[in-house]
Amino acid sequence: MAGSKKQIGIGYITEVDRYLFGNGTHYEIYEKLGAHPFRYRGKDGMYFAVWAPHAVSVSLVGDFNNWDLDAHPMKVLADSGIHEVFVPGLGVNELYKFAITTTTGKVLFKADPFAFEAEYRPGTASLTADLSGYQWGDSRWLEKRSAADPVKSPMSIYEVHIGSWKKKNRDKKDGFYTYVEAAQELADYVLEMGYTHVELMGIAEHPYDGSWGYQVTGYFAPTSRYGSAKDFMYFIDYMHKKGIGVILDWVPAHFPKDAHGLADFDGQPLYEYADPKKGEHPDWGTKVFDYGKYEVANFLIANAVYWVEKFHVDGLRVDAVASMLYLDYGRTAGNWVPNIHGGNENLEAIQFFKHLNSVMEKRGHGAMIIAEESTAWPKVTHPVEDDGLGFTFKWNMGWMHDFLEYMKLDPYFRKYNHHKMTFGMTYADSENFILVLSHDEVVHLKCSMINKMPGLYEDKFANLKAGYTFMIGHPGKKLLFMGQDFGQLHEWDEKVALDWYLTGEEAHRDLQNYVKGLLHIYKKYPALYELDKDWNGFEWVNANDGERSIFSFIRKGSSCKNNLLFVCNFTPVAREDYQVGVPKRGNFTLLLDETHGLYQKGEQAPVFKSRKQECDGQPYSIAYPLPAYGTAVFRF
Repeated sequence: MAGSKKQIGIGYITEVDRYLFGNGTHYEIYEKLGAHPFRYRGKDGMYFAVWAPHAVSVSLVGDFNNWDLDAHPMKVLADSGIHEVFVPGLGVNELYKFAITTTTGKVLFKADPFAFEAEYRPGTASLTADLSGYQWGDSRWLEKRSAADPVKSPMSIYEVHIGSWKKKNRDKKDGFYTYVEAAQELADYVLEMGYTHVELMGIAEHPYDGSWGYQVTGYFAPTSRYGSAKDFMYFIDYMHKKGIGVILDWVPAHFPKDAHGLADFDGQPLYEYADPKKGEHPDWGTKVFDYGKYEVANFLIANAVYWVEKFHVDGLRVDAVASMLYLDYGRTAGNWVPNIHGGNENLEAIQFFKHLNSVMEKRGHGAMIIAEESTAWPKVTHPVEDDGLGFTFKWNMGWMHDFLEYMKLDPYFRKYNHHKMTFGMTYADSENFILVLSHDEVVHLKCSMINKMPGLYEDKFANLKAGYTFMIGHPGKKLLFMGQDFGQLHEWDEKVALDWYLTGEEAHRDLQNYVKGLLHIYKKYPALYELDKDWNGFEWVNANDGERSIFSFIRKGSSCKNNLLFVCNFTPVAREDYQVGVPKRGNFTLLLDETHGLYQKGEQAPVFKSRKQECDGQPYSIAYPLPAYGTAVFRF
């Protein structure tokens, strides 16, 4: 190691710590690397440690020493590549960086990869912090979570970008809501609407707003845009006390080339693959983590553990999994490196996922790891022991694509594309799926959800109601991006707040109330979530009514009670004499329809009595007038 000498060290990082980190199994390494309050030789101060094995030397610089390279040189711990220093008298909220002298003599000023807080952009320094002392009040939630089976539980996710959900009328920090302010208003909205979880975009620190948080420079630092690390703890604690789960977007696929970030951290590729054919994403202009390097895999797995154990998050949605699994992802012929068997699978990334998901499962918190995986890679949510990747859930990108392609069609042409809506059921039991209509579907000239719909103004709302009804009835957990539930008109723009004034207009308010009704039905009836991956939980009544573009199906729970019948008409043609087959004699109570929405407690919901008349291959049937773009959910 260039310029290194064996040092006894301060003793905070032990030989065991170094051994575990070097073998990729120190899952709490964030307690040792980075900056930590520490008492040494009778003095209180801050301890700093950084992994930079290629560095000639490293020094700590910050406001506290006027960014003087000679003020606080760091010493190398024996054969580990870890440099450390203790600064007596130093406390929290101090800006700092590591000044790394490379083998070429260049000095790089790098933010701390393990920093718990970071300077508000456009500043790029790290900030000393102390995460101890927060008094959590969510023990009941955590106990319930660890005992639950998420696959058999309701999950309707509200995907949120805090910076543009709402804005405050103030200049400070671009009018961003703080974590504390957002917690209260967001929880109220989520509870009213009936969502079970929020999924937060862009929480780990990132320099550029336009990356939406997907180009991370501070993997352990909740972004300072909305407050401190303890403010973020408050946010999650508050959500849990209200019965709401919190999922974070997590980005182990790549990182940006910003000078203060992880790229060429100590003057050479360290966190990334050295070969640019493996170590760079040509489409995104970013670096790819070297999953085969023990310390790098340890960095990422410890980061996942950190968010779950330090911040109590309920799940991590892993971004861009396909880009990690395939060596040729986004690369042209001759510009990627095959694996040792000549294939395009990244064997190191596969092992990384198996390691990650095994660790998270064994630690027993009940937190979910969710894959955004856009290909037909097998066994994404199967157990590692069964040669699966071990994820809890997978985003169903195929369903999303087919669904949107169908919904955008003029109703006249839907009869020729009927299969787009039924195809998803042919593989619904292959993985634990989440049906997603995410932020990616309402940006980059793709139109807002309401403006994807065909027809005139009223038609668009009617189409979207029918689409959402089909989505809620279809097996799989659910995700909607903010604004989709009330018909946000313009595409999502991270620079401005949603147009909440629209909820004061009749059509938008009616759509919002309708979605609220769907979400409350979903959460109330186990038939809609208990057997998502079990063919006993779903039955087509008529999957082949393409000529009329009508779909009818039944959802069933583990008990024989409160089964639900769905009917969705995707054309503007009313069917006054509509008849639908049902499996049994009895009463079918209408829970919701396109005009009335959800029938509330105290309202007289219409009841239809089945009669002994075969229809749709069922021994009984009910008849009722099905309106244009009509929807109906019956309980029986």
